[in-house]
Amino acid sequence: QLQLVESGGGLVHAGGSLRLSCAASGSTLDSYAIGWFRQAPGKEREGISCIDTDGDTLYIDSVKGRFTISRDNAKNTVYLHMDNLKPEDTAVYYCNLEDYWGQGTQVTVSS
Repeated sequence: QLQLVESGGGLVHAGGSLRLSCAASGSTLDSYAIGWFRQAPGKEREGISCIDTDGDTLYIDSVKGRFTISRDNAKNTVYLHMDNLKPEDTAVYYCNLEDYWGQGTQVTVSS
């Protein structure tokens, strides 16, 4: 059974950086596209970035140029490096592979 575990969230000031990790167990990630989503209080969950098996990436406009998604297949882990964080980035961040979701990691950005 595939399991995804996110980590790396925390509290940062605006302009700061964090790197989120999504570690997989029970299956290898190298054959799958992986996505990062986030859900802010009172809002719907939104997809923010994804990476396919060839390493091609997509970002929503609000994070483009600030967030970088990457994968390390040897470590069975996908990362989301977030720079220049803004208060509106505050949310629970989740990684996703097909029907599988992690438990989420909280990111809070103070102004």
